[in-house]
Amino acid sequence: MTSVFSKKDFIATKWFTLEKIIQLITGVFIVPKIFNTLGTIDIGKLKFVESIIGLLTPLFFLGLSAICIREIVFNPKRSPLILATAFYLRLVSWFVIFVGILMYFSLTDSSPLTGLYLIIASSYFFKVTDVFEYYLLAKKWTKYIFISKITSLIIIVSLQYYGVTEQFDVYYFAKLIILDFLIQGLIYFIILKHKKQFSFKLWSFSWPLAKSLLKMSFPLIISNGLIMFYITIDEMFLKHFHGDHANGIFATVQFLVIGLSWNIGFSIINALYPSLAESFQENKIRYQNKIRQLIIIMFTLGLLIGVLYTFFGNSILDTYFTTSYAEAKTPLLIFCWAPLFVFLGMIYEKHLINTGHLQKNVYRFVIGCITNVILCYILIPIWYVNGAAVAVLASHFITNILFVLFYKSNRKQILKLIVTK
Repeated sequence: MTSVFSKKDFIATKWFTLEKIIQLITGVFIVPKIFNTLGTIDIGKLKFVESIIGLLTPLFFLGLSAICIREIVFNPKRSPLILATAFYLRLVSWFVIFVGILMYFSLTDSSPLTGLYLIIASSYFFKVTDVFEYYLLAKKWTKYIFISKITSLIIIVSLQYYGVTEQFDVYYFAKLIILDFLIQGLIYFIILKHKKQFSFKLWSFSWPLAKSLLKMSFPLIISNGLIMFYITIDEMFLKHFHGDHANGIFATVQFLVIGLSWNIGFSIINALYPSLAESFQENKIRYQNKIRQLIIIMFTLGLLIGVLYTFFGNSILDTYFTTSYAEAKTPLLIFCWAPLFVFLGMIYEKHLINTGHLQKNVYRFVIGCITNVILCYILIPIWYVNGAAVAVLASHFITNILFVLFYKSNRKQILKLIVTK
């Protein structure tokens, strides 16, 4: 990895990976306790609400993360203006959406899940501060991101453990999501203020820049919306056909595969993206070498995750979860291979951002959504949670592998990466 990527790139990846490993270790011990305390039905309710609000995250985030990082790398002197404009865009977006949610619940019959919806939606107000993370990523100061997230993790895990011992209800754990985002935002603010990178008092909004950022990020907003839809659609079908218990079972599978292991790969790719953007602008040969090595790394990691849960998945469920989650064994065996496809798709998306061909990202997720809806409709009523796992895995394969190979230009580039040394 260090032969192609610089030492600074490797250090950035090290901090991200270390953070996720610590999250994995703490998650193994505390999250199953939360699942066991709340039970499959309450966990199913919480995860369903998170998923429904999650459908709005493309509008909360506006697809600005990768675009802003790229623009800061390409135009470092405009960093304050880029961050300020992104911050105000996201703040206005959150306000409009939250008002819409309040109006919806004021005009509809009361629901036992209304409180959860409002808590989860409120948490995204504090998530606006992750625009500071764009700057830290672009500068490759991932050590500070590590400090922020680990500090927050220690506090939140301690409070989660307290909630487990006192057997608090699902609302307590939902409120901790707000606290998590608040702590991270405050730490980012303190770090940037201490390092005196720019004056927050001089932050100004640029409407021309805002229009430019939104124009560039629009395909990402659409594709991210499609991603959220095809990730969430299985939970909608599970709730419709089998209820909250089924969603609780599938939430366990998602926690083990996505929450614990998938995020490691996601962090590595995000940490190395600024390096990819720099090479794309300066040296195309070096860029190809970095892409090739990143593919090898992520393919290996995806393979290891699949093998891990194939051989040890049942033991993990038996050791850390109650017998009420035993139904998760077969879905875990199926879904554990999804990271192998998703990691390669993540690299492809970063390449599309660099080349400015984000419309292809929209096309592939449209196909993924259609595939997932059809398979969920057919398989979930028959195969229960197993059907959801098969549907999502198949849609990931089609979206991240078959679609990429469909284009002749992509096949030529892949062949070039394989044969060129």
